[in-house]
Amino acid sequence: MVITKTPFRMSFFGGGTDIEDFFKEYGGSVLSTTFDKYCYVTVRHLPRFFTYKTHLTYSKMEYVNGYNEIEHPLIRNAMQMLDMHELRLTYDSDLPARSGLGTSSSFAVGMLNGFYCLKGTYADKKKLADESIYLERVLCGEAGGWQDPIAVSYGGFNRINFHNGGYEVFPVIISPQRKKQLNDRLFMFFTGFTRYSCDVQKENAKGWAGKTAQLQEMAQLVDEAEAILVDKERNLDEFGRLLGYAWELKRQTGAGISTDGIDEVYQRGIRAGALGGKLLGAGGGGFFVFYVDEEHQAAVMEAMRGLLYIPFAFETVGTSVVHYSPEGYQPLLFTAT
Repeated sequence: MVITKTPFRMSFFGGGTDIEDFFKEYGGSVLSTTFDKYCYVTVRHLPRFFTYKTHLTYSKMEYVNGYNEIEHPLIRNAMQMLDMHELRLTYDSDLPARSGLGTSSSFAVGMLNGFYCLKGTYADKKKLADESIYLERVLCGEAGGWQDPIAVSYGGFNRINFHNGGYEVFPVIISPQRKKQLNDRLFMFFTGFTRYSCDVQKENAKGWAGKTAQLQEMAQLVDEAEAILVDKERNLDEFGRLLGYAWELKRQTGAGISTDGIDEVYQRGIRAGALGGKLLGAGGGGFFVFYVDEEHQAAVMEAMRGLLYIPFAFETVGTSVVHYSPEGYQPLLFTAT
């Protein structure tokens, strides 16, 4: 039996510039962190006492005998890609899916990590990120960028640069005191709305041809945000104001990014004293994060009454195997299905 633990990610700047068609022509960059909310994937070989060969548990249950019977596209394609058979797979999560925190990619990375471990094969973080990108974007045909599987595989507070040759991951070096100060000034709330990120990405992509200037500026904001974080002489509040500016830019890149309800939540936070904030993920719903100095934190909490507040702390590990019990498994002869 294998249990993997994979964090969710919080993207601050550069989202949208990690779309392959964009960054291969213009380059791209994102600034993001993982935090201490996780998805857990348990995989083991199913004992041969049942009328079915594989048992899957996520938001529903599946009992199947071949790849073609699996409804969940990520599981179906991942099992076929790595030639996995006779499994019991269980997914559990600290936060809901379709909420803008890279939950689908966290599941994909954690699942592949578990599959490789069950096969007795080590997969490093780059391999897991690369294969998760291939699984989601190519095999499953889901629209979206590359940042999520990279962020949750590597873990930590990173700048990820994208270019025609692929990507590079650079940890952002911040003093522990400054990092804690930033963590203490970020407040996350659940809007109650969930949506499929790939659906929002497809809708937004229709207008991106005319949004090149905004996307390029969004990528350039990563430079400024990183400079604020690493320079201990600069006021950290600049990060919060920049976050608000980035959100206004992102709202211009697609009609599906914001709604009247989301705009109203944002304005409530700003009126209460938040210096800036943004909706996490592709848009359309999920979680809001606000940057709030100490003076206005009580007022923002009051203004957000009725929304679920999610305390969190930055994490640095990325995907990991938290339990491994080797199994003796002798595969049967299978025909392709």
